Amino acid sequence: MSDQKLLESQFQITGMTCAACSNRIEKGLNKMEGVKNANVNLALEKATVQFDGTVMKPEDIQKKIKDLGYDVVTEKTELILTGMTCAACSTRIEKGLNKMDGVIQASVNLALEKATVEYNPSTVSQKDLTNKVEALGYGAIVKSEGDEKETIDYRLQEIQNQKRKFTLSLILSIPLLWTMVAHFSFTSFLYVPQGLMNPWVQMALATPVQFYIGRQFYVGAYKALRNKSANMDVLVALGTSAAYFYSVFLVLNKGSDLYFETSAVLITLIILGKLFEAKAKGRSSEAIKKLMGLQAKTATVLQNGEEKEIPLEEVIAGDILLVKPGEKVPVDGVIMEGRSAFDESMITGESVPVDKSEGDTVIGATINKNGFIKMEATKVGKDTALAQIIKVVEEAQGSKAPIQRMADMISGIFVPIVVGIAIITFFIWFVWVAPGDFAEALEKLIAVLVIACPCALGLATPTSIMAGSGRAAEHGILFKGGEHLETTHQIDTVILDKTGTVTNGEPVLTNVNTVINEREFLSLIGSAEKQSEHPLAQAIVQGITEKNIILRDASEFEAIPGFGIKAMISGKKVLVGTRRLMKQHNIDVESVLEEMVALESEGKTVMLAAVDGKYAGMIAVADTIKETSGQAVKRLKEMGLDVIMMTGDNQQTAIAIAKEAGIDHVIAEVLPEGKAEEVKKLQQQGKKVAMVGDGINDAPALAIADIGMAIGTGTDVAMEAADITLIRGDLNSIADAILMSKKTIRNIKQNLFWAFAYNTLGIPVAALGFLAPWLAGAAMAFSSVSVVLNALRLQRVKL
Repeated sequence: MSDQKLLESQFQITGMTCAACSNRIEKGLNKMEGVKNANVNLALEKATVQFDGTVMKPEDIQKKIKDLGYDVVTEKTELILTGMTCAACSTRIEKGLNKMDGVIQASVNLALEKATVEYNPSTVSQKDLTNKVEALGYGAIVKSEGDEKETIDYRLQEIQNQKRKFTLSLILSIPLLWTMVAHFSFTSFLYVPQGLMNPWVQMALATPVQFYIGRQFYVGAYKALRNKSANMDVLVALGTSAAYFYSVFLVLNKGSDLYFETSAVLITLIILGKLFEAKAKGRSSEAIKKLMGLQAKTATVLQNGEEKEIPLEEVIAGDILLVKPGEKVPVDGVIMEGRSAFDESMITGESVPVDKSEGDTVIGATINKNGFIKMEATKVGKDTALAQIIKVVEEAQGSKAPIQRMADMISGIFVPIVVGIAIITFFIWFVWVAPGDFAEALEKLIAVLVIACPCALGLATPTSIMAGSGRAAEHGILFKGGEHLETTHQIDTVILDKTGTVTNGEPVLTNVNTVINEREFLSLIGSAEKQSEHPLAQAIVQGITEKNIILRDASEFEAIPGFGIKAMISGKKVLVGTRRLMKQHNIDVESVLEEMVALESEGKTVMLAAVDGKYAGMIAVADTIKETSGQAVKRLKEMGLDVIMMTGDNQQTAIAIAKEAGIDHVIAEVLPEGKAEEVKKLQQQGKKVAMVGDGINDAPALAIADIGMAIGTGTDVAMEAADITLIRGDLNSIADAILMSKKTIRNIKQNLFWAFAYNTLGIPVAALGFLAPWLAGAAMAFSSVSVVLNALRLQRVKL
């Protein structure tokens, strides 16, 4: 065991309840190959493990603990990165972080210049993570709450910095570019000042461009080579240095045909490309800026009976806030007094204002249209719906789609291969094509180095993910990660939960049939039912009061479980309930049973009523389908998807609701755990299944489906079981999510195709001598910008 690398890691464990638990974990760990000693402390809830680092990693131990039925405490952090220039940089940082002991998973996003790291805090710290990135030659700071604005400010500073560099580089390069006209016979008629033809003047103009403007390429190349890797900076530094130093050699030896303009113009064009790229990146993260801009800046708080305006950051849960007409709701809360309509379109995407009154919840950043309300703050800061939405969008934009792995793998080995091709090109030209012509061979080497920069390859996927997930978020569709955005387009079967998904989730009064005066009948029924706490009774009372019918006080009220209720209203004995209740009191209802059965076949719950011992009428309540459910189901079918409704309700009710919504396939009377089994059955048939539910009873099915979609209402945006949250209750969001996924994946494939095609075609063209170095630089800059601009088309997708 001389090659053994003995390491020690600590793991914070949750779920242990007694000594038997700690003994079980300790025995399980000590049986693992590579573990020398494991000790579990029940009181500290901690495991200390010595293991052979050549045989296993800390995550292997973590997995074992989870397999034994316990959880290991992990943390997730985001690092804001600086100094990355291409895909090779992001790949190197990602590999470096993933090799660290205690790091579970690290993902680096080139477009967002951000790393997301999940790690074991007992083994590695945030400081260790930033130190590792700095050791690799880049900058890193831990992102904290509120850093979004700082990140945006940093991007603006980066744009201004690149703009200054480009302006200076352009001023110095234009005279050198002017001298190029003297090299071509077809431009010989143009005037070129003799002073510009002086070699020393040209060197004086080129030197600041090479070493001041181009310093960033040398620094980046040095850091990359120091870490035994190569990136875009290596290619640029090699290419421009070859042209510059060969020209200096010619100046010192009184030679001609200088290449100062080649190196200067190359650097200018690359800086221009970086400027365009920085601007485009800023636009591609527009969704985050829009969401952040929705927040109110201040809030009016009621303290000791006085109104006081305070910054939004100072609001705490429990504060009493006043919101006037036209103002933004500062935070999430509950209305205590008042009534108003609220424009929630910025959160839900729904344009119609929502009426709310005392007891209703309101969402921060929505707009109070026309009424004065007093509210209690319930969720503030990072707990508000808007903050949760921003968090989900950020995580989605920072995540990596599986389709990107191929690009990352190629980027990691691309630069060394290109350098090899460039050297081979130089020798072929110098030895065979143009024997002894060093300048000609050098020009071809420079062209190959410059045309091959892999920027476009690195930007192809993340920019599309950013634009696609951002656009979806504007319409109330939150993808929790790039992998879900990619998988969604493969869905061929959609399972819909009934209650709260296809239907509104709340019973309403639907039918009234009476043999007495209708208003009198409803007044008696409502007066009796208002004493009951049953949800159906509340639905009946609400439906009756909406008809402006006055309810009376009841006496001798009695709820009869399984049968109904009875009460005395204004001296009249009122019974409301089932057929059994009527039979129990010898009330003849035979003549209306057929009508009752017909209503029940429509999925409605029917209650019979009697007044003073005689049949008086019937009322029906039902959980009605949403207005848009039928249209949404039709859209899904037109997209070629199988639509299934799955519910725990009885078969008769389920079929009635499904028929109304246009759904052909129904799975009824299924328990929550049975829903997951039904999903599995479909997956075993080769189906790609999306489960759509409310995220509570449907959690097992949401978790096991290929894509879980949770119906949210603006305050439930962080449902853990789902991959996608549909903030609106509208089922049209399902089709919109699938459409957005298809368009995003198509966009990624376009970007990857052109990035690969660009390098595949560009390198041979440059090697064959058909591309001057400065044209290669322009093409390289354009390739990155074109990829980002193509991704930005996703921001105009109509849903």
